[in-house]
Amino acid sequence: MSKHRALGVDIGGSGIKAAPVNLKTGVFSKDRFRLPTPQPATPDAVGDAVAEVIHHFSPSPKVPIGVTFPGVVQGGVVRFAPNMDQSWVGVNVNDVVRERVGREVFTLNDADAAGFGEYVYGAAHGRDGVIFLCTLGTGIGTAIIVNGEVVPNVELGHLTIAGLDAEEYAADSARERHQLDWDQWAVHLQAYFSEVERLLWPDLIIVGGGVSTKHAEFLPKLALRTPIVPAELFNGAGIVGAAAAAAHERRRIEQRLKVDAKKAAKKAARAAR
Repeated sequence: MSKHRALGVDIGGSGIKAAPVNLKTGVFSKDRFRLPTPQPATPDAVGDAVAEVIHHFSPSPKVPIGVTFPGVVQGGVVRFAPNMDQSWVGVNVNDVVRERVGREVFTLNDADAAGFGEYVYGAAHGRDGVIFLCTLGTGIGTAIIVNGEVVPNVELGHLTIAGLDAEEYAADSARERHQLDWDQWAVHLQAYFSEVERLLWPDLIIVGGGVSTKHAEFLPKLALRTPIVPAELFNGAGIVGAAAAAAHERRRIEQRLKVDAKKAAKKAARAAR
């Protein structure tokens, strides 16, 4: 792996996937490797699986590693994990992985990773303003990117719509559970995205998740003031975004260390006068 590579790991409720990413193009440089998510999905079991998918690619120490987690993550610590074993709450994902692979990783919310990936390489590439991304699947994952910066852990999949949690009302799983046709589901999506517009006034809405491959069946049925488009990275968005975010975080840390070193050198020079 060259200096233009990073490794992305996507922890999901059903699978743990990884691939090296070409940071110039945002595409996988090798085929994705996947393992089923252990059940129960405890920190020890998931940590072992994450280590296995990382070791599969034998990344060099210079290659940044980004990890997504399906829940609220603050400084690597899980605060809310609706689709994982509850023993994760309060656990630092970075520590769990570091103990098994012997190196630092950078962990972020899975929807935040997808949003960052779409901003750097996909449907929101180079767009300023407020970008809202949502993934429609078992639940609704959401991310907000403002002028290229991710606002972390935005849980707008749990807005109240028609008296219900939005995931119960508008997720793809709700469409299947209630046997809605595309027209009926579009009514639910209209209510959800109208509320998002009312709260955020976004400049662009991006719809991801597996159902986004069928976007022609439902996006044209929506009447919104905001442009709404399908995600371009599809199911690879989490891996790509995690890799790009890890590389971004490493550059930020390296820059901060350089600034600190310059300040220390100036201080030492003044003291020596």
